[in-house]
Amino acid sequence: MGLYHPSREDLELPAVLHALSDPHRLRIVQALAEEHPKARRCGTFGLDVSKSTLTHHFRVLREAGVIEQRIDGTAKLNSLRREDLESRFGGLLDAVLESATAADPTSAVA
Repeated sequence: MGLYHPSREDLELPAVLHALSDPHRLRIVQALAEEHPKARRCGTFGLDVSKSTLTHHFRVLREAGVIEQRIDGTAKLNSLRREDLESRFGGLLDAVLESATAADPTSAVA
């Protein structure tokens, strides 16, 4: 069974905003925006949360359509769905990322 990813047309603004409202999820998105288009493994974001909590955050981002996950052996590779988000909600992602960086310039994950 594959991972659920909503189509571009099925992306919903409330779900995307909810996904971006959590500080941990926002840090994940910031890191992926810096890496674009490179994909990253789940364990490389340096978040101080349990594995189950990290899994939850990635699921919320994926099901909202913010990220794409693909299976690579025993790992999941994550990438930002920037083009889909821009097509559906033009300027939203850049505005959120810019606002988050302005609020805390040290919040980006390496």
